[in-house]
Amino acid sequence: MKITFLTVGKTEDAYLKEGVDKYVKRLKHYTRLELADLPELKNTKALTEQQQKAKEAELILKKISPTDYVVLLDEKGTELSSKQFAAYLEKRSLSTAASLVFVVGGPYGFDRSVYDRANDRLSLSQMTFSHQMIRLFFTEQLYRAFTILKGEPYHHE
Repeated sequence: MKITFLTVGKTEDAYLKEGVDKYVKRLKHYTRLELADLPELKNTKALTEQQQKAKEAELILKKISPTDYVVLLDEKGTELSSKQFAAYLEKRSLSTAASLVFVVGGPYGFDRSVYDRANDRLSLSQMTFSHQMIRLFFTEQLYRAFTILKGEPYHHE
């Protein structure tokens, strides 16, 4: 199964890019992972919050195919432990979806149209993190989940 990590904006801080790259390289042993960064909107000061979410939604929905299983990383989503996330990935890998797409929205979250298209919502924490940090946290958790599934000694209880 292919996994796509779709985000609005880019990671600019070198230390975060380095961390993301580290886990992306490690993940090549377990799965096909594509990082897809959508460009940040320009001239957003002239847009309302809703207009900004709608424009981001257009970009997000263009990147998603009808057969994708779409999971929004959203503060209102279900929180899972690392072991539960590993089991979630295993279950999704057995489904008929061609691709699993995890999506991080812009600073105001998602437009209703994206929520309507999504198959699921997960939350990484009740805390709020920058979008750049989420990229690192998520790629690390993805790597951790695969090591759990393979019984490798990365995760400790």
